[in-house]
Amino acid sequence: MRINTLAAAVTLAALAGCAATGPAATTPRPAVAGQAKNVIFFLGDGMGINTLTAARIYAVGEAGELTIDTLPESAFIKTFSNDAQVTDSAASMSAYMTGVKQNNGVISMSTETRALSPTLEGKRTVSRCNNGKAVPTLAELAKARGMAAGVVTTTSVTDATPAATYAHACHRKLEEDIAAALVPGGAGYNKALGSGGLDLVFGGGLQQFMPVDAGGKRADGRNLIGELQHQGWRVASTTAQLQALAANSQPAIGLFAQNHFAYEAARDPVKQPLLSDMTAKAIDILSTNPNGFFLVVEGGLIDHALHATLAKRALQETVGYNAAIKTALDKMNRLDPGLKNTLIVATADHDHTLLINGYSPRTGKTTLANPGILGLVRSLPDGKVRLDKDGAPFTILGFGTGEHRVAGSRKDVKLTDEIAAGDDYHQEAVVRTRAGSETHGGTDVYLGAAGANAELFRGTIDNTRVFDLIKNAAGL
Repeated sequence: MRINTLAAAVTLAALAGCAATGPAATTPRPAVAGQAKNVIFFLGDGMGINTLTAARIYAVGEAGELTIDTLPESAFIKTFSNDAQVTDSAASMSAYMTGVKQNNGVISMSTETRALSPTLEGKRTVSRCNNGKAVPTLAELAKARGMAAGVVTTTSVTDATPAATYAHACHRKLEEDIAAALVPGGAGYNKALGSGGLDLVFGGGLQQFMPVDAGGKRADGRNLIGELQHQGWRVASTTAQLQALAANSQPAIGLFAQNHFAYEAARDPVKQPLLSDMTAKAIDILSTNPNGFFLVVEGGLIDHALHATLAKRALQETVGYNAAIKTALDKMNRLDPGLKNTLIVATADHDHTLLINGYSPRTGKTTLANPGILGLVRSLPDGKVRLDKDGAPFTILGFGTGEHRVAGSRKDVKLTDEIAAGDDYHQEAVVRTRAGSETHGGTDVYLGAAGANAELFRGTIDNTRVFDLIKNAAGL
């Protein structure tokens, strides 16, 4: 079914907050031969080529392989948005989910939609959006065909990337409205998800679901978790509660942080599960649907660490993202040997300005005794620390923009491998920005694919084309 055909059957009117309101199709049908019955879309937020390369060296050395490297089909993705050379996460993920170029800041809306900054009225953030219209997402198309659908992330589930899967908003900051789009029957619900909504939501962002007087951020007084429970949704808030969720068709929501998760190496494993654990549980639950499923899994904190110029944290998050891909491959190969009816796609939404500086000898993987790619640049063949024009050492990894830039000469910089390999060391940048505000980059990103119709992904393609290829692969 083509998008224009679906649009005729599914009314997606844009209201204040821009939620889709038309009913989803009600006649489910199973996937047919040659189509992907199950689709898992992995998104490493901000995982540009340099980040992916550095993470590989960090984890397994220059000659090693991350799981994403083993996917048999590949492509490069152009990420520019409708109005910007360098995209933000809202526009880029929306392009993947809808096949429509978006303006930066817009969540799954038509191309002409402008991202007008929300305003604060009393304690409630409201939109000045009165332009554009909602466009169908892959999750909505999957639900219309009777498939299960879910979202897993290490950020708030109302953050831009997961939001683009199930919501429509003229601005990514309208997180209260985005949360409401998940609650069937409630004000602001996205009716294009069908009568029951998504089947599964795992991540952070509890504050967007709870009223202010209960420690949340909702000024409208609604307790969305209570509303979901009243409709029969199962709720988890700890790792143990996640693991206890039975593999059945009853919808489930797991919110394990008030906002975003802690970085993987610093998280409390009792309170916050691994991305790979959430992925495994999501597959267990969604695979009970005989019509198949559509699942989005985001490694969201790669992006957060890069914005903060915390390269070590970003590489650790990238390794965790790859562990989730491996978990999915292992589980789906057991459920569907050879992935004959399953398509797995893994990519990123945009680049960052991480740099791999050079001519250093091969470092091998990082260990407690070896800083690896996190260490100082050294010379060949003697391995001595290489010095810049001012006679100071510098690190293999750096950033084009970021908060740590030495003013004037670097001659007095005292830098060692131990300092550079610290958990929270901020690598130096060429252009100084305020703390936490390293920028995205505009370089193409990598995509790997495996399973049913994975061979469709090849060459250099636009991010909107990924939507078309997944839609066609699954017969949506």
